[in-house]
Amino acid sequence: MPRLDALGPYAVPLLAAALAGYFLGAIPFGYWVGRANGVNIFEHGSCSPGATNVRRVLGSGAGNTVFALDVLKGAVAAGWLRLWFGPSRPGHLVEVLGVVGLVFAMLGHSFSCFTRFRGGKGVATGAGAFLVLMPVVTLIGAAVWTLFFFATRYVSLASIASAVTLPIAGLVLHTPRIYIVIAVAVFVFVVIRHRPNIARLMAGTEHKFQRKAPS
Repeated sequence: MPRLDALGPYAVPLLAAALAGYFLGAIPFGYWVGRANGVNIFEHGSCSPGATNVRRVLGSGAGNTVFALDVLKGAVAAGWLRLWFGPSRPGHLVEVLGVVGLVFAMLGHSFSCFTRFRGGKGVATGAGAFLVLMPVVTLIGAAVWTLFFFATRYVSLASIASAVTLPIAGLVLHTPRIYIVIAVAVFVFVVIRHRPNIARLMAGTEHKFQRKAPS
């Protein structure tokens, strides 16, 4: 087995970014908040531990809490090593560390080892990470999400529209190429995770978001 230092001088920070990103992303806030309210969120609503389903099943307080925590874990995953190294490392390495944290945080959220590799779609976690990497582009994506959501009340459609906005806005605003590449990859990932929603949208059977008070 090759020694870790044989992989290059940046192997340790890259490995740290990947491991921390995955385990931060894997923290199942939606499941825990559901359990705290006496509900197994995997058995209610869309059976997703994401903020949207938690809000639908348990109300706005629980849903907003999960959303904020999912955004926070994405932001920490993408930003902690960037803050740790600061200007003491080459700029491209700082960018790569943030992207590795983002990728593994979304994978951890979607396939959490704490919930038998079940999870949400990763939109809030990815948004938190992108907010650290390219804040202006992410705010544009958030504005698009808000516009589509209030126009249609479809969270899935709003999430897909927001995801496709990120690489386009990144190109227009001349963000680093690596961020644009990962934004395209995240858009593909979001589409794949929303395949059942897309099928329901095309069939006209997708559920519009409606607030529901806790039972």
